[in-house]
Amino acid sequence: MADRTSAPQERREGVFYGWYIVGALFFATFVGVGSRQGFGVFVEAWEEDFGVSVGAISVAAGVGWVVNGLVQPFFGRLTDAFGGRRVLAFGLLAMGLGTLSIAAVPNVYVLIAVYGFVVSAAAGGVFPTPASSVIVRWFQRKRGTAMSMVAFGGSAGGLIMVPFAAYLLVIADWRTAWLVMGGIILLLGLPLLVTIVRSDPADMGLTQDGDDEPADGTAAGHGESITARVAPLATSHWRESYRSAPMWQLSLAYSVCGVTTAIIAVHFIRWASTEDISPGTAALAFGALMAINGLGLLVVGTISDRMQRKNLLGAVYLIRGLAFLALVVLPGVPALWVFAVVGGMSWLATVPLTNSLAADVYGLRNVGVLNGLIMMAHQLAGGLAVIIAGIVFDIWDTYDPVFAASAIFLVLAGLISFAIRERRYSIRYQPPVPAAPVAAAASDGD
Repeated sequence: MADRTSAPQERREGVFYGWYIVGALFFATFVGVGSRQGFGVFVEAWEEDFGVSVGAISVAAGVGWVVNGLVQPFFGRLTDAFGGRRVLAFGLLAMGLGTLSIAAVPNVYVLIAVYGFVVSAAAGGVFPTPASSVIVRWFQRKRGTAMSMVAFGGSAGGLIMVPFAAYLLVIADWRTAWLVMGGIILLLGLPLLVTIVRSDPADMGLTQDGDDEPADGTAAGHGESITARVAPLATSHWRESYRSAPMWQLSLAYSVCGVTTAIIAVHFIRWASTEDISPGTAALAFGALMAINGLGLLVVGTISDRMQRKNLLGAVYLIRGLAFLALVVLPGVPALWVFAVVGGMSWLATVPLTNSLAADVYGLRNVGVLNGLIMMAHQLAGGLAVIIAGIVFDIWDTYDPVFAASAIFLVLAGLISFAIRERRYSIRYQPPVPAAPVAAAASDGD
């Protein structure tokens, strides 16, 4: 008996196991998000090889964003029902195989099928919904920090994988580049994830944040009173969340995030070529953007555990709006680097802030589905924006109208985020509510 009870205590004396999970999810996000962000590197090469326009290739990316959005609630539901580990492993496996398959596509129609449907659907089983849903179960007090570190994997992926994809394109060809990226996912990312990730701290006899007792007091002894913080909008079913303002506010603002990140992921390097900037330089600037964003993520995640997340979220959208404005008003090379620096301060910071806010406001019972629904709004809006941006470019041979509209939308998203009543609805700001003694509660049910 002593041996069984000492194991959890021994684990608590060292590094909390949740941080190992953060590390594994960081790398899964690194290879998964990083490879998808490399799509824009190949737009011009596909134009030449397939003999199609930017608009046609944008359809592949746009369909991918839409499909990825549609599957997010589905994977969120699976995560709530069966645990994040299984969903993550399946998603990363399918994504790796799909990434390898891109190397064999003969035309833009097959590219739409493979990238737009297979790879993009599989990516929904990795980030952000399943990964975020695992993290919020392992962390409460340090939720913002942990979520930001996982999202930092996406920044690191953009920093390294996008220039790496551009380098492979230069020294070999685009087919080789996709083969290499698929191999990295399957040979490095998948084994690490399967070996380390666990769906819930209870699976290892642990509690959130590595505390000695659960945060909700469920381990109170016989006859002892327990206390808990209860989110006012905690729901028994996900549909109930749409009866309150925060769900709509988070979804609307996040859809603008989808519009702006999708446009840049697909069209940034193509825009650079219209300004006589080489793909290598543009990829380097995008890598710098992701590096700056990585540092910003760590700062934002730490601060968000100490202040209202909605204020940080609003500021992130406004800063990104300035970055898009720079693309319109500044000439080519200065615009490129100003966007990289200013945009980098805000790029993926919306992910941990939005998902943490959703968990804080609505609780953990349906967190997978709720994060999936919010992400669906993000991806659907992004997919539509990618296609529209490609059409605008084909007609006017410029992205300026798209960038100007993006700046306006980002200001609106910032205002919507500031309007969220976090102190009223977040569990972080609720006083502990005493519950009935455990023994009395048990006797009442007899």
